[in-house]
Amino acid sequence: MQTSPQTPEEQTPAAHVYIEPDFAWDGQDAYLFDIDGTLLRNRDRIHRDSFAIGVQRVTGYDIQPFLFLTPCGTDPAILREAFEKAGIPSDVIDSQWDAIVEAIYRSCQERRHEMDIRIMPGVKDALAHLARKGALLGLATGNLEAIGWIKIEEAGLREWFQFGGFSDGFPIRAELVGNAARKAREMAGANARVCVVGDTPRDIEAARANGLAVIAVATGNFSFDTLLELRPEVCASSLADLMAHTQVMP
Repeated sequence: MQTSPQTPEEQTPAAHVYIEPDFAWDGQDAYLFDIDGTLLRNRDRIHRDSFAIGVQRVTGYDIQPFLFLTPCGTDPAILREAFEKAGIPSDVIDSQWDAIVEAIYRSCQERRHEMDIRIMPGVKDALAHLARKGALLGLATGNLEAIGWIKIEEAGLREWFQFGGFSDGFPIRAELVGNAARKAREMAGANARVCVVGDTPRDIEAARANGLAVIAVATGNFSFDTLLELRPEVCASSLADLMAHTQVMP
């Protein structure tokens, strides 16, 4: 796996942090982190290519021209849209779904060490900070489970996460976040305060749909101002900026 340095155009242009009064951003019981755009950025095509390769291996259909990895989409939703545009009959997909997912995993696994991953600013410091405070750390991501864990492992972040909520069986983001929150409360207690950490409006909407607090970070494709308009409990230009703000607070 290649880890790339942060280039000037990728650096946070200005530090912005908003924290709702009386909300302890680092005092929650459990945190559910999105992966892409929040924890890391994949600067290769391995994730996307694995979809096309896996589908072709199992069904013989080519979906490459119809694949668009949107920042808000879940893997199953992206695949279903590509299947529809490619004209693949739904019964073919439904009957071979498990085999398709396995083939996607194998394709990604074969090339995992070619991944060009950049960890977002402040991620390691924030994870270490929350872990020191005794928080339970998990994932809530639109990635399929096999692909999500590969990215986390290749980024060197696996040690921080005790569980994950993925899109397998949950093509709608609000549902996968709800599933991840249930897992968190099974581990941290029924009344555990669970907080989502994400970089898109969909992450905020999914948190709200489940009655959860949310920390929004503008390290993906959406600006600080765009995310702040949706009124998250916390909005920061990056986790690095949030950590720096916390360290200078009286």
